[in-house]
Amino acid sequence: MSILSIALPVLLNKNFDYLPPTGSDCATLQPGIRVRVPFHGRQLIGILVAVLSTSTLPLHKLKTALAILDTEPVVPADILRLCCWAATYYQYPLGMALTLALPSQLRQGKNLPLAATKLDSKTNNAVTSPLLLNEAQQTIVNAVTKLGNNFAVITIDGVTGSGKTEVYLHVIQQLLHKQRQALVLVPEISLTPQTITYFKNRFDVPIITLHSRLTAKERLLAWHNAQLAVPCIIIGTRSAIFTPLPKLGIIIIDEEHDLSFKQQDSFRYNARDLAIWRARDANIPVILGSATPSLETLHRSWGGRYKYFTLPQRAGSAQPPSFNVIDVRRQNLADGLSTTLIQAITNHLQAGNQALLLLNRRGFAPVMLCHDCGWVAKCQHCDVRLTYHMQPYRLHCHHCDAQQNLPTKCALCGSKELRNWGIGTEKLEISLSKHFPAVNIVRIDRDSTRNRHQFTKVVQGIHNGQFQLIVGTQMIAKGHHFPNVTMAGIIDADYGLFAADFRASERLGQLIMQVAGRAGRGTKPGQVWLQTHHPEHQLLQLLLAGNYQLFAKTLLQERESVGLPPFAAMAIFHASNKNLAAVESFLLKVKALALKLRYQVRVLGPVAALLPKRASRYRWQLLLQAKHKAVLQQFLTQLTSVVASVPGNVSMRWSIDVDPMDML
Repeated sequence: MSILSIALPVLLNKNFDYLPPTGSDCATLQPGIRVRVPFHGRQLIGILVAVLSTSTLPLHKLKTALAILDTEPVVPADILRLCCWAATYYQYPLGMALTLALPSQLRQGKNLPLAATKLDSKTNNAVTSPLLLNEAQQTIVNAVTKLGNNFAVITIDGVTGSGKTEVYLHVIQQLLHKQRQALVLVPEISLTPQTITYFKNRFDVPIITLHSRLTAKERLLAWHNAQLAVPCIIIGTRSAIFTPLPKLGIIIIDEEHDLSFKQQDSFRYNARDLAIWRARDANIPVILGSATPSLETLHRSWGGRYKYFTLPQRAGSAQPPSFNVIDVRRQNLADGLSTTLIQAITNHLQAGNQALLLLNRRGFAPVMLCHDCGWVAKCQHCDVRLTYHMQPYRLHCHHCDAQQNLPTKCALCGSKELRNWGIGTEKLEISLSKHFPAVNIVRIDRDSTRNRHQFTKVVQGIHNGQFQLIVGTQMIAKGHHFPNVTMAGIIDADYGLFAADFRASERLGQLIMQVAGRAGRGTKPGQVWLQTHHPEHQLLQLLLAGNYQLFAKTLLQERESVGLPPFAAMAIFHASNKNLAAVESFLLKVKALALKLRYQVRVLGPVAALLPKRASRYRWQLLLQAKHKAVLQQFLTQLTSVVASVPGNVSMRWSIDVDPMDML
């Protein structure tokens, strides 16, 4: 008797046994095919994991599967192994992990296209010649080439503008000659068009993109074409790591430090770490490139686990930008702008150049308050203040997306003296338009680039000189090449120096260096201007000297002294409920069970999350720490198996975030 072991898209950490459909030939059934099954009065699409000869349940209790949907696996063996490892490591049900790894139309039971659509490819006449590499770049290309079909992690620690992309292109060129495929992951959709342009101008092969702004049909076709096109290049965001690629020759993670590679809800995987596991499984190289590598990557590189290369100089004649500090203490600021910064902007614009300003707060103002009694407009569903927006006029919660009309009077005292406090990108844009009325200004943030093609048009406008002054959030700092930008200004360089999240200083340093890297990438020299209330701060001083490596070593020493990652393994046990007492009580019971497991794991809490209430649910957590990842993994596996017995588990939402990147 053959038994089908099927992973289903349900939040239960187990596979389910079914009898095969009547008349099916079990000898032809392969793991990775889709199977339609009955499940508690509904029908689900699951993935066949194995064909077994026995079941832990009596045969008469097994239900019969309804239909076999595929003759060939939609989840090939290597992707099945990847998902099995990821589900185990991140403590997430395999059925849910496999489902999220598939295009939505396949999850719904729809068929694959019968054949690949015509793929876009340039003609040979349009392909540009490779640029001449400098010695440091050529050393990296030679090292990767020498690896051949062998696994290794290559770290490229290259300053902004040092030509990391050109290294990628040379490495890929050699793979394409061998009829292989290359997978390139970028952190943001906004970077995809720019990266595609680089690759299409260089290669006469199909360039396939995978990201969340594709329609369901477009994503299915791209996913399907990627398996059929050899050689080809696949460019995508984090979920592209699950794309089946039969001739995969290399994986490249560009801007590997970026937080966007970590999924922050449901299946909380890190695409960078999955890329390393997949490369090891396929016995191929993986490249991690960044001007500001993560502390984890630097720790492993400097410790010899990864092959470490530096590109210390900008490519061509471009020189690193000079740093200038503006001490804003006791200064009168006009909507966050000092007179020194305004004059610096004026100088660069009058010289015919472009200037870029970073303010990592979108909206018009982060707070609306009553001038008479001090009442502050807060979200009814979250423990946060509502952000005031002018386009369109509204109060908006950036955590649960709740929106409401602007009040006409104070909800507490009835006064009409309502004021906006603080500045966001909208307000900064308006203020700059008053200082520079004849200058075309463009704002780049989540609100101004929601449309699928808006960002591409904006980037084109910057390149062709349509916009002289660019204002935005961290979106403008991620790998963009604007040759005529000679000035980068940072409105508030202090926000990450004293935050509760232990990673905040690292992110601040990365953001400052990335923004600085937008200035002076062409033939003209660049300047960086930072406004700060703490010009003497040690970490800022290291960054101002342009020494990110020393900055990182300082943070690593601090982490080691207190036992934080990468010198320890960490996980967060999250729980949320609409009843505050219930969630705290639940976590106290979980903690008691955790302590009984007697592992060398510290269990801290329960404490409220940094954002204690979100979408009307109270959020508390336990912090779990161990010296070694293997110990923490064994502990988590035991813990998840006993949590089901905790009273109140059914009404509680809980999850585990392994290797958390955000403490919110």
